[in-house]
Amino acid sequence: MSQIGGHAQDARGTGHVELGRVVALDLGARRIGVAYSDSRRTLASPWGVVERSGDPARDQEAVVEVIGEIGARTVVVGLPLSLSGANGPAAQAALREVATLRHALQPLGITVETADERFTTVEAQRSLTAAGRKGRAARSVIDSAAAMVLLQAWLDGRAKA
Repeated sequence: MSQIGGHAQDARGTGHVELGRVVALDLGARRIGVAYSDSRRTLASPWGVVERSGDPARDQEAVVEVIGEIGARTVVVGLPLSLSGANGPAAQAALREVATLRHALQPLGITVETADERFTTVEAQRSLTAAGRKGRAARSVIDSAAAMVLLQAWLDGRAKA
């Protein structure tokens, strides 16, 4: 991949691949899991969590601050679709939160997308269990791990496209 401006030319030279960090958010009731990518958008890493304060405006401020610290150009928010793929109450609530986040980030030139997050927490839990993290130790990182699983799937999907 050769770099041209803020883009990289793909290996075949047929198009451009966007560069710049991506942040993934796993919106939970108590915590917002955060993960981020490298600037070449190949590897996702856990960042941590933003604890919910009970004040949605304060929570959004905290998330926007984290996104700024990481230097993301794109944000991917997990959309908790029902097993059938429909937008249930949880997905509708997430979409409302995405709309306010998009409104806050658009003036900064940061795009916000959604991605299906079905099974990300289950996959993250399996990985943590396989790594020997169970119980309280796993609970403290599960939200960030779920955001990392979501982001890696999103990155891998983009690499294949």
